Amino acid sequence: MSNDSYRMAFTTGGLFHPESVRLAALYLDLGDWSAVRARVIADNLLQARTLSTLQRVCREVVSRLRTLGLGELDCLVAGNPQEQAALLWLAVCRRYRFIAEFASEVLRERYISLQPDVTPEDFDAFFNRKAEWHPELDGLTPATRAKLRQVLFRILREADLLADNHRINPVLLSQRLLAAIPRDRRQDLLYFPVSVADLKEMTQ
Repeated sequence: MSNDSYRMAFTTGGLFHPESVRLAALYLDLGDWSAVRARVIADNLLQARTLSTLQRVCREVVSRLRTLGLGELDCLVAGNPQEQAALLWLAVCRRYRFIAEFASEVLRERYISLQPDVTPEDFDAFFNRKAEWHPELDGLTPATRAKLRQVLFRILREADLLADNHRINPVLLSQRLLAAIPRDRRQDLLYFPVSVADLKEMTQ
Protein backbone atom coordinates (compact mmCIF):
# COMPACT_ATOMS: atom_id res chain seq x y z
CA MET A 1 0.00 0.00 0.00
CA SER A 2 1.24 3.48 -0.90
CA ASN A 3 0.92 6.37 1.52
CA ASP A 4 0.86 8.73 -1.46
CA SER A 5 -2.74 8.51 -2.61
CA TYR A 6 -3.81 9.36 -6.11
CA ARG A 7 -5.99 12.38 -6.73
CA MET A 8 -8.76 11.10 -9.01
CA ALA A 9 -11.01 14.14 -9.45
CA PHE A 10 -10.60 14.43 -13.21
CA THR A 11 -14.12 13.36 -14.16
CA THR A 12 -15.07 16.94 -15.07
CA GLY A 13 -14.91 17.73 -18.78
CA GLY A 14 -11.84 17.15 -20.89
CA LEU A 15 -8.78 19.20 -21.81
CA PHE A 16 -10.63 22.54 -21.42
CA HIS A 17 -8.56 24.10 -24.20
CA PRO A 18 -10.34 27.42 -24.88
CA GLU A 19 -11.31 27.86 -21.23
CA SER A 20 -7.72 27.35 -20.10
CA VAL A 21 -6.27 29.83 -22.60
CA ARG A 22 -8.82 32.43 -21.55
CA LEU A 23 -8.13 31.99 -17.84
CA ALA A 24 -4.37 31.96 -18.38
CA ALA A 25 -4.61 35.28 -20.22
CA LEU A 26 -6.72 36.68 -17.40
CA TYR A 27 -4.16 35.55 -14.83
CA LEU A 28 -1.33 37.21 -16.77
CA ASP A 29 -3.39 40.39 -16.63
CA LEU A 30 -4.49 40.18 -12.97
CA GLY A 31 -1.56 38.28 -11.42
CA ASP A 32 -3.71 36.53 -8.83
CA TRP A 33 -5.66 33.29 -9.11
CA SER A 34 -8.22 34.36 -6.52
CA ALA A 35 -8.96 37.44 -8.59
CA VAL A 36 -9.27 35.24 -11.68
CA ARG A 37 -11.82 33.01 -9.94
CA ALA A 38 -13.78 36.01 -8.71
CA ARG A 39 -13.93 37.55 -12.19
CA VAL A 40 -14.95 34.26 -13.78
CA ILE A 41 -17.78 33.75 -11.29
CA ALA A 42 -18.97 37.37 -11.35
CA ASP A 43 -19.08 37.64 -15.16
CA ASN A 44 -19.72 33.97 -16.05
CA LEU A 45 -16.73 34.11 -18.37
CA LEU A 46 -17.02 30.41 -19.16
CA GLN A 47 -20.68 30.80 -20.17
CA ALA A 48 -21.84 27.95 -17.96
CA ARG A 49 -25.54 27.21 -17.63
CA THR A 50 -25.50 26.96 -13.85
CA LEU A 51 -23.44 28.50 -11.08
CA SER A 52 -22.41 25.07 -9.78
CA THR A 53 -21.08 24.08 -13.21
CA LEU A 54 -19.25 27.39 -13.53
CA GLN A 55 -17.62 26.95 -10.13
CA ARG A 56 -16.67 23.34 -10.81
CA VAL A 57 -15.11 24.03 -14.20
CA CYS A 58 -13.32 27.14 -12.96
CA ARG A 59 -11.89 25.23 -10.00
CA GLU A 60 -10.68 22.41 -12.25
CA VAL A 61 -9.10 24.68 -14.86
CA VAL A 62 -7.36 26.85 -12.27
CA SER A 63 -6.01 23.79 -10.43
CA ARG A 64 -4.33 22.66 -13.64
CA LEU A 65 -3.06 26.07 -14.71
CA ARG A 66 -1.46 26.63 -11.31
CA THR A 67 1.01 23.84 -12.14
CA LEU A 68 2.45 25.96 -14.96
CA GLY A 69 5.12 28.59 -14.49
CA LEU A 70 4.93 32.10 -15.89
CA GLY A 71 6.96 31.23 -18.97
CA GLU A 72 4.68 28.28 -19.68
CA LEU A 73 1.58 30.42 -19.20
CA ASP A 74 3.00 33.02 -21.58
CA CYS A 75 3.57 30.28 -24.16
CA LEU A 76 0.06 28.93 -23.57
CA VAL A 77 -1.50 32.30 -24.33
CA ALA A 78 0.76 33.18 -27.27
CA GLY A 79 1.24 29.71 -28.71
CA ASN A 80 -0.37 27.93 -31.61
CA PRO A 81 -3.06 25.28 -30.99
CA GLN A 82 -0.53 22.43 -30.96
CA GLU A 83 1.67 24.17 -28.38
CA GLN A 84 -1.37 25.01 -26.30
CA ALA A 85 -2.61 21.42 -26.34
CA ALA A 86 0.81 20.11 -25.33
CA LEU A 87 1.04 22.54 -22.40
CA LEU A 88 -2.45 21.66 -21.24
CA TRP A 89 -1.56 17.95 -21.35
CA LEU A 90 1.53 18.79 -19.32
CA ALA A 91 -0.65 20.62 -16.78
CA VAL A 92 -3.03 17.66 -16.52
CA CYS A 93 -0.12 15.30 -15.87
CA ARG A 94 1.36 17.57 -13.23
CA ARG A 95 -2.02 17.88 -11.53
CA TYR A 96 -2.86 14.17 -11.61
CA ARG A 97 -0.07 11.71 -10.85
CA PHE A 98 -2.25 8.82 -12.00
CA ILE A 99 -2.43 10.36 -15.48
CA ALA A 100 1.27 11.23 -15.43
CA GLU A 101 2.16 7.60 -14.72
CA PHE A 102 -0.25 6.39 -17.39
CA ALA A 103 1.41 8.79 -19.83
CA SER A 104 4.94 7.61 -19.11
CA GLU A 105 4.29 3.94 -18.36
CA VAL A 106 1.66 3.20 -21.02
CA LEU A 107 1.41 5.91 -23.69
CA ARG A 108 5.12 6.58 -24.14
CA GLU A 109 6.27 3.01 -23.46
CA ARG A 110 3.94 1.63 -26.11
CA TYR A 111 5.09 4.28 -28.56
CA ILE A 112 8.82 3.66 -28.12
CA SER A 113 8.30 -0.12 -28.24
CA LEU A 114 6.59 0.31 -31.63
CA GLN A 115 3.13 -0.64 -30.40
CA PRO A 116 0.99 1.82 -32.34
CA ASP A 117 -2.06 2.22 -30.15
CA VAL A 118 -3.43 2.64 -26.63
CA THR A 119 -6.77 0.97 -25.98
CA PRO A 120 -9.32 0.97 -23.14
CA GLU A 121 -7.99 -2.48 -22.26
CA ASP A 122 -4.55 -0.94 -21.70
CA PHE A 123 -6.17 1.50 -19.28
CA ASP A 124 -7.89 -1.35 -17.43
CA ALA A 125 -4.64 -3.30 -17.11
CA PHE A 126 -2.82 -0.21 -15.83
CA PHE A 127 -5.65 0.58 -13.40
CA ASN A 128 -5.61 -2.96 -12.01
CA ARG A 129 -1.84 -2.85 -11.47
CA LYS A 130 -2.08 0.42 -9.59
CA ALA A 131 -5.09 -0.73 -7.57
CA GLU A 132 -2.95 -3.44 -5.96
CA TRP A 133 -1.01 -0.69 -4.17
CA HIS A 134 -3.63 2.05 -3.97
CA PRO A 135 -6.81 1.17 -2.07
CA GLU A 136 -8.40 4.44 -3.17
CA LEU A 137 -8.54 2.92 -6.66
CA ASP A 138 -9.81 -0.45 -5.52
CA GLY A 139 -12.67 1.29 -3.75
CA LEU A 140 -14.00 3.07 -6.84
CA THR A 141 -17.26 1.86 -8.32
CA PRO A 142 -17.27 0.34 -11.83
CA ALA A 143 -19.24 3.38 -13.04
CA THR A 144 -16.62 5.81 -11.71
CA ARG A 145 -13.81 3.74 -13.18
CA ALA A 146 -15.56 3.77 -16.58
CA LYS A 147 -16.01 7.55 -16.32
CA LEU A 148 -12.32 8.06 -15.51
CA ARG A 149 -11.35 5.95 -18.53
CA GLN A 150 -13.75 7.87 -20.76
CA VAL A 151 -12.48 11.28 -19.63
CA LEU A 152 -8.80 10.29 -19.91
CA PHE A 153 -9.26 9.09 -23.48
CA ARG A 154 -11.18 12.26 -24.29
CA ILE A 155 -8.29 14.34 -22.94
CA LEU A 156 -5.79 12.29 -24.98
CA ARG A 157 -7.80 12.87 -28.15
CA GLU A 158 -8.28 16.58 -27.47
CA ALA A 159 -4.54 16.93 -26.85
CA ASP A 160 -4.02 15.21 -30.23
CA LEU A 161 -2.03 12.41 -28.63
CA LEU A 162 -4.49 9.72 -29.73
CA ALA A 163 -6.56 9.41 -32.89
CA ASP A 164 -10.17 8.30 -32.77
CA ASN A 165 -9.07 4.74 -33.57
CA HIS A 166 -6.72 4.78 -30.54
CA ARG A 167 -3.59 5.15 -32.68
CA ILE A 168 -0.81 7.10 -30.97
CA ASN A 169 0.06 10.39 -32.63
CA PRO A 170 3.78 11.18 -32.38
CA VAL A 171 4.51 14.63 -31.01
CA LEU A 172 6.94 17.23 -32.28
CA LEU A 173 7.45 19.83 -29.56
CA SER A 174 8.42 23.29 -30.80
CA GLN A 175 11.50 25.13 -29.68
CA ARG A 176 9.31 27.85 -28.20
CA LEU A 177 7.49 25.32 -26.05
CA LEU A 178 10.71 23.59 -24.99
CA ALA A 179 12.23 26.95 -24.05
CA ALA A 180 9.21 27.69 -21.85
CA ILE A 181 9.62 24.51 -19.79
CA PRO A 182 12.11 25.06 -16.94
CA ARG A 183 15.25 22.98 -17.32
CA ASP A 184 14.64 21.30 -13.97
CA ARG A 185 11.23 20.13 -15.23
CA ARG A 186 12.43 18.58 -18.48
CA GLN A 187 11.68 15.11 -17.11
CA ASP A 188 8.05 16.03 -17.75
CA LEU A 189 8.74 15.43 -21.44
CA LEU A 190 8.35 11.74 -20.59
CA TYR A 191 4.60 12.38 -20.58
CA PHE A 192 4.68 12.67 -24.38
CA PRO A 193 5.04 9.97 -27.04
CA VAL A 194 8.56 10.91 -28.10
CA SER A 195 11.46 8.64 -29.01
CA VAL A 196 14.62 8.26 -26.96
CA ALA A 197 16.63 10.05 -29.66
CA ASP A 198 14.15 12.92 -29.87
CA LEU A 199 14.01 13.20 -26.09
CA LYS A 200 17.80 13.39 -25.87
CA GLU A 201 17.88 16.11 -28.47
CA MET A 202 15.13 18.06 -26.70
CA THR A 203 16.85 17.98 -23.32
CA GLN A 204 20.30 19.08 -24.51
